[in-house]
Order: sequence, then structure tokens, then C-alpha cells
Amino acid sequence: MPKISTRGHIMPESPIRKLVPYSEKAKERGINVYHLNIGQPDISTPQVALDAVKNNTVEILSYSRSEGSEEYRKKIAGYYKQHNIHVSSDEILVTTGASEALRFMLSSITNPGDEIIIPEPFYANYIGFSTSNSVKIIPVLSNIDDNFALPDISDFEKLITPKTKAILICNPANPTGYLYSKEEIHTLVKIVKKHDLFLISDEVYREFVYDDEKHYSILSDEFNLGDNAILLDSVSKRYSMCGARIGYLVSRNKDVLKTVLKFSQTRLSPPTYAQIASEAALETPQLFFDNVISEFQERRNTLITELQKIKGVKVSRPKGAFYCVVELPIDDSDKFAQYLLEEFSDDNETIMVAPASGFYSTKGLGKNQIRIAYVLKKEDLIRSVQLLKLALTKYNQQ
Repeated sequence: MPKISTRGHIMPESPIRKLVPYSEKAKERGINVYHLNIGQPDISTPQVALDAVKNNTVEILSYSRSEGSEEYRKKIAGYYKQHNIHVSSDEILVTTGASEALRFMLSSITNPGDEIIIPEPFYANYIGFSTSNSVKIIPVLSNIDDNFALPDISDFEKLITPKTKAILICNPANPTGYLYSKEEIHTLVKIVKKHDLFLISDEVYREFVYDDEKHYSILSDEFNLGDNAILLDSVSKRYSMCGARIGYLVSRNKDVLKTVLKFSQTRLSPPTYAQIASEAALETPQLFFDNVISEFQERRNTLITELQKIKGVKVSRPKGAFYCVVELPIDDSDKFAQYLLEEFSDDNETIMVAPASGFYSTKGLGKNQIRIAYVLKKEDLIRSVQLLKLALTKYNQQ
């Protein structure tokens, strides 16, 4: 029979989605599953975005430009200006989610066998996109014991080779919630300028910053990164519009933009209705974000307080995004996550988590860790931690 490609065989499963069949079977058995596994906010999408689709007068649902509509990109530039990022509409490409932006970017700046340095653990799909482009991830390990702080500069520099093309960060980070300081961004800027690399920053969680901290974008004027900077962004989390699948790639590097546009042309255009909704979402008042951030900060505090009550559990304290990494007194979080859905329940309830090994490229790391997305109401988070505690006791008695 015809064979699958080598690339297809080594393509990893999503640690976030691979357990879905077990979750569906649990629900068929009448089990209520608390979803802590995926970053789908439960906040209502801004009504202005929904109304823009419901009330539009489009008569022909036609293609847009491959780079996204001009009007929308001008408004995105206006959004960035409010955040001290001065770019023109010509320096923005609208993509089908930040995932597509990342995929097109890797195709544009790397050749097979090239290397990208990424602080580890990192967003799981970085592995998939790198695999599909035959790019090698060079991890720089960060540790839960120091809250996943950026490793020493020497840890980056000693890994740079003639094959290195970029350093990729997620700020704030998925899965750790780590928020990069101004000094750390300056350090990374010095490295990429010294070695003539790209600094790629995934900033889809920019608004989700807690404890009166501040987010620093690599495209802020104070870093003066010029042609070395590539920013990835999305409407998914910001406006609770994950299903819209609208993202952007932003850069002042004309060669990068020209090349990414060629890949964008191969898929014709980003979806028209989703652009209509996303453009309208830019009119969302600041009060929406203030309320969302306040709510998620309370959820974070609630979750960490409850987790710290469980003996043998270690949890990082995120400063941004809405995830935290939790270390459990178990030997295999993949098996434990499956156990939660197949064998465990209390009062017909259980939880679904993301095993953290899928957020590491270094084999063997993260095996006793999970990622929790605190996207549920506080009372549901409290109940979820109760279920986790009960499950750990029963699991370790086996």
C-alpha cells in the first residue's frame, strides 16, 4: 500500500487535542468534564464583532486581498499605535490565525536543517510547524523552580551556530505565563543584532498581564530592532474569537513581508466574514479588557491558592496569559491525563488537562507536569482542583 512520508510519521500529536476522543467518551457516559486543557476563554465575544457579521450587507462573499483588506490593516495599525508600536498597514499581513503567520514565516526565513532557538517549555505547535518545515528546534531550558525565568544570556549564545536563523519567544508565554521584562528584551535584541538573527515574538496574549506589570513588544520604538524583528499576533484570545481564525504577521523587513505574501497568495486570502468581525472588534471599549484582566487575575489567584493546598504539588506563578504549569507527584502525566477521562470520576465529574511533555522538545522533560488553562469560573476552578486532589490520591494508590 502507498506509504506515509517520513515528515508525516514524525509530526507530533497535539498534547492539547489528542485526548479529545477520551473526553467525548466520558461525556457519553454522563460525566461532566471540566476543560482545563485548552485556551478557549469563556468570556463572551464582543457584541460589536458578532453584530458586524449578523448585520452586514455583503451580497457576494468574495475573496479579499491575500494580505488582508486594506481598511482592516489600517485599523490594525491604529491599534498598534495605541500600544507604542508604530507600523504602517503595508507592514501588516493578515493570516488565517497566528498559526498560519508562524507557518508562512518559517517557510520564508528558514531552509531545511536550519535552527531556531526557543526557551523551553514552549507552545506545543511550535514543534509541529518546525517539523513541517524541516527546521530544528534548539531549546534553552527554563525551570519551574525559578518560575520559568529567561535563562542566562550565555545559554543562548553558546547554542548559536551557522545554522541558527532566529530566536523565538512567546510573550506572555504559553504554557508558563512568563512575562519578559524590558531588560530581557534588550538582552535578546543585543544577541540577535550581534549575530544577525531574527527575533520572533508571539504576542497574542499581550493584553493578559497581571499584578500591574507591563508588556514590552519587540516592535516598540525603544528597542530599535528594525529588520531583525517579526511579530506574530491574533484576535483569538484578545476578543475571545478563537473560531474566527484571524491573525497577523507584522514586520518592518520588506524582504520578509514580500516573501510571506507569496505564501499567502497560495491560499488566496484570509476569510472575509472573519475579517469583518475582527475589524469591528477593534471598536471594543477599554472597559471590556479591564474587566477581563481583572477576572483572569482573580482566577489565577484562586487556582494557585487551591493548588498549593495539595501535598506534593508545585505550581508556577504566571504574570501573563492564562496558563500555568503544574508539577504533580506522578511519573507520567500522559497516562494520568488519560486516567482522568477513562477511569476517574467523582459525583459524575472529572477534569481534562494537557500533559506538559508535549510542550518540551527535550525528550523526557515535563513527564510529571501538566498545563492548566484557567479559563473557567472561579467556582469551577475550585471544584476542578478538588477533583485533581482526589484523582491523585486514587491514582497513586493503584
